[in-house]
Amino acid sequence: MNTTQRARLILGCLLILLAPISTAGELSAVLNGRSIHIGAAENWNEDNLGLGVEYQFASQSRWKKILMANGFRDSTKRMSYMAGAGLYRTLFDTPRLGDFYVDFGINAFLMTREDVNDNRPFPGVLPSLTIGNRYAGINIAYLPVQAVEKLIDTPMADDSISGIVFVQFKVSVSQLLPRH
Repeated sequence: MNTTQRARLILGCLLILLAPISTAGELSAVLNGRSIHIGAAENWNEDNLGLGVEYQFASQSRWKKILMANGFRDSTKRMSYMAGAGLYRTLFDTPRLGDFYVDFGINAFLMTREDVNDNRPFPGVLPSLTIGNRYAGINIAYLPVQAVEKLIDTPMADDSISGIVFVQFKVSVSQLLPRH
């Protein structure tokens, strides 16, 4: 079984495991979309198309716990996969505009990349901002160059990059499912 098949199997198992609990929390489909290589001298792929899922556990507090998994075309146009968890704090929310919110937090994950560790999983931690409402949202994560160099002991392929911003769009699947 190759890496792509393993990643699909893991994503499929995650979807099956999350299906029964999707009515307790919030299940979202995630569309990976864009990356911005800040200060890049080289021309990197910034159309990081891919799909994923995000599950937010039900909570009555301003703290939110999230599970996530997705696959996407990375900066070198190869498929990369990640799975992990996030902890977010609601900075602002209002019942207007479909329960509009702004959350800030951190995501910890395992990721695979063909050009890092021969596609073996490596850890990552990123700060993230989520803006949305009960129907849809945008996830924005930032990868400082120092995190790459320290976490995986690998220099950036382009020394001119000072960081990378990732943008994802998410749509609430839970809002489409019937409630019991």
